[in-house]
Amino acid sequence: MTQAPAASCADRVTDAYRRIAEIGRPEIWITLRPAADVLAEAHDLDRRLAAGAELPLAGTLVAVKDNIDVANLPTTAGCPAYAYTPDRSAPAARRLLDAGALVLGKTNLDQFATGLVGTRSPHGPVRNALRPEKIAGGSSSGSAVAVALGVADIALGTDTAGSGRVPAALNGIVGVKPTLGLVPTTGVVPAARPYDTVTVFARTLTEAQRALVVMTGPDDGDPLGRTWPDDVRLAAPEHPRVALPGDRDLAPLSPQARAAFHTAVKRLEVAGAETTVIDVSPLLRAARLLYDGALVAERYAAVGEFIARDPSAADPTVAGIILAAAALPAHALAADQHRLDRYKALAHRILSGHDALLLPTTTEHPDIAAVAADPVALNSRLGTYTNFVNLLDLAAVAVPAGEADGSPFGVSVITRAFEDQPALDIAALLTGERAQDPLPDTGVDLVVFGAHLRGQPLNHQLTDVGARYRDDVTTAAAYRLTALPTTPPKPGLVRVGPDTGSPITGERWTLAPAALGRFLAALPAPMSLGRIQLTDDTWPLGFQCDPHTAATGTDISHHTNWRTYLASIRS
Repeated sequence: MTQAPAASCADRVTDAYRRIAEIGRPEIWITLRPAADVLAEAHDLDRRLAAGAELPLAGTLVAVKDNIDVANLPTTAGCPAYAYTPDRSAPAARRLLDAGALVLGKTNLDQFATGLVGTRSPHGPVRNALRPEKIAGGSSSGSAVAVALGVADIALGTDTAGSGRVPAALNGIVGVKPTLGLVPTTGVVPAARPYDTVTVFARTLTEAQRALVVMTGPDDGDPLGRTWPDDVRLAAPEHPRVALPGDRDLAPLSPQARAAFHTAVKRLEVAGAETTVIDVSPLLRAARLLYDGALVAERYAAVGEFIARDPSAADPTVAGIILAAAALPAHALAADQHRLDRYKALAHRILSGHDALLLPTTTEHPDIAAVAADPVALNSRLGTYTNFVNLLDLAAVAVPAGEADGSPFGVSVITRAFEDQPALDIAALLTGERAQDPLPDTGVDLVVFGAHLRGQPLNHQLTDVGARYRDDVTTAAAYRLTALPTTPPKPGLVRVGPDTGSPITGERWTLAPAALGRFLAALPAPMSLGRIQLTDDTWPLGFQCDPHTAATGTDISHHTNWRTYLASIRS
């Protein structure tokens, strides 16, 4: 469905370029499109919307990290000598454009996406949105600051070691790093190909999720692409089980940052989360494999030959990291890949019994000058809590969580692969939002009227498979509700004909197709699954009862719903 912008698309573009002029941050951009070109596209969008076009992201303003292709705009990866101009956009960008988004330009980054600081660029360091003397974080620095300063609604970044999360934390915005392979990396300059993903920055989870719904999905050109499992969980439980690090694993934080983290934990607990402290040190050890081991050979495989031909064309720190990987023997890479497989199995055991892990997103917020003086060690520390996530095939959502030491402080909700929606739901407990449409948007609606309602004894059968409560519903006046003699007590819904029954209220849930199949396979007689007519004349799937069995029960239709009936017999 098209969500029309509050202002016209053209007005939003005019406001964005006015904002760009006001803030005076040229280092955000490597290529900023002429305002006239974007305005012409905006006028065209306004005409299409007036004609009834369905554009779910109509007028959404997007900044794109300059290692992601946008047709007819140069891609440089932060290295002018590497520049090329693609004639096709990367699927991640193209899908946003097809949905009505408008690209403002290409943003600055740590060269070849190698860094978490946002200073390794020939275009200069990107200054933090709130504290200009400090780093913006990287490598997706320009994208994060464009969102934080209110120029772009959303921005695309990439994330191998934390580049879609560290800048979000340091600029006080949201950064969503989906499961590897869900957003195609076709048309993206690789950093370490098996561990790269395209990410979204936004000021709210809702905005980020709207973009991700459009961006996810397979692409024939992406050999590492993946599709959602048929049994994907579409919601976190009402009381999610969240694992926490112990005090020893929080040692890199300042006292204020530790206090901010514990405040975020309390907020989760107040919202209903059940928390448990676990030992996360094995995960933090796994993080070191990315740069301290042979896996860094992936960076040489990506752009090493280009840099080797002319090292002077690259940032010295970036060139040093990538060229050093050329000397790594193949057996060392194989050994570290095997080691990584063992860490993945260990991570699965560590997170077993939990819906998510909550960690600080990064350790500190250094000055630009401090990074210039010590570019490698500070960068390494910033990835303490992020480097392992892609290595271990996990998903993560970074959200603001107050302040520490005068800078924004952020936390990350980390989940198993494909548990992206539960991560968003748990993160929403911290931001105070509630996402309406699940990710992915391929679920099946199921309406329930009795023991599967929220608070009733069989509701866990829905929540155990990750079903998502959507809304309350009312049937057409064509049904009767009967109380059946079962344990636990259940009602039976039976269709009796148009205008000869009563409107019965229930709930709509959404669940994955395979989850619905398992649910149906376990459904006991006399219940069955069929289409239920609602007052809006839609016909979702729902539980119903055969007329013969319904006739053996007590007609309770005058109560209009199961909960009211239960209350009446208890009073």
